[in-house]
Amino acid sequence: MKYPTTWLQGATLGERIACELRLQIIRGIQPPGTVLSENQIAADFGTSRSPVREALKVLASEGLLRLERMGAIVIGMTPADMEELFDVRKLIEHFVVQRYVHSDNTGLVTALNRMIDKMEVALKHQDVVEFSLQDFNFHEALVLEAGHTRILHTWNGMRQLILTVMLAATEQRFASNIEESQVTIHKHRTFANALNQGDAQELFEFIEDHYRDTRNAVNDSVLSPYHKARS
Repeated sequence: MKYPTTWLQGATLGERIACELRLQIIRGIQPPGTVLSENQIAADFGTSRSPVREALKVLASEGLLRLERMGAIVIGMTPADMEELFDVRKLIEHFVVQRYVHSDNTGLVTALNRMIDKMEVALKHQDVVEFSLQDFNFHEALVLEAGHTRILHTWNGMRQLILTVMLAATEQRFASNIEESQVTIHKHRTFANALNQGDAQELFEFIEDHYRDTRNAVNDSVLSPYHKARS
């Protein structure tokens, strides 16, 4: 799978190249230790070296590669890296959800349920791209609605990495155990209902449960094939 072009509207050429390379690294197509040549990437994308440099700097800032004189060396994501990514996501969602417990969340719940509806349609048509996007939008909506500038800044710094991991994981899950995606939909709907009722305990239990399940799914669907590519 290539990075979905529908997700790249308004992106610079450098951002487009970064998205494609990020997905290749996460999926193990570009395994750790691979040397990425600016000239070769520029030729592959039919562009000059300037947007390639922009892309490589972005991926280096995310810790996916290391810039050296000989070229960019792919580092990739270890299980520890993935664990840290989920730790930060969980902390952010745990924090923002606290802000919703005693609030009127009618508008947010309505928006979340629309996203879940789209996830159901995407699952019916086995549309990996749309399912991944709506799943991501669900979680991002929680962050955006909280209106916390510093939290949003942190989220924006890793949103593309999160989205790419979700796309790769969903792709593998649809191929190997698509029934799990129906469970994902049910849990998201349960969360939206709990948010509507202001049930703090159920909301926080969902977050713990969700990230435990997500870790397992990523370990099975993303990290396992990725490490096969490393060996």
